[in-house]
Amino acid sequence: MKYLAGYPASLQEQVSQLIAQDKLAALLSQRHPGGTHDIQSDRALYDYVGGLKNEFMRKAEPLAKVMFDNKLHVIRNALGTHTTVSRVQGGKLKAKREIRVASLFKEVPLDLLRMIVVHELAHMKEREHDKAFYALCTYMEPDYHRFEFDLRLYLTHLDARGEPLWASVASNAPPRDSP
Repeated sequence: MKYLAGYPASLQEQVSQLIAQDKLAALLSQRHPGGTHDIQSDRALYDYVGGLKNEFMRKAEPLAKVMFDNKLHVIRNALGTHTTVSRVQGGKLKAKREIRVASLFKEVPLDLLRMIVVHELAHMKEREHDKAFYALCTYMEPDYHRFEFDLRLYLTHLDARGEPLWASVASNAPPRDSP
């Protein structure tokens, strides 16, 4: 249970029991009954992140790139990244901000996507995971800590069972008529 390592042993034991009884999936489905969201493209993600940024962080630097990254979880052991890419332009140093979100978030409820986006946006102002960082996260999403825990439960479920819980929006689409 690597995703719950920082939590008390009693809580980890409860989660182990839920997995053994095959009830963790039902708990997560009950907490997030709506299924997946319809943000499936990089452009849709850019618009979504831009909307949150404009709502809560108007004075922050603009984002040059926002995208889903299918290699992120495997390579960097991260679910999202916020990076600043610096380059020389003329005699000045220009910085561009980028946010990358693991492709895993295409197939989760909007609450969990919002949690990771809020987390990465908070890094635009606060570099470290400290009190000010988490205060900013809960300012942008009051249920941030609950959604983070639910995400950890979902990752634990994926490790234990290997099967996604929520059907993707594309698979929920009605079948197309053949020509």
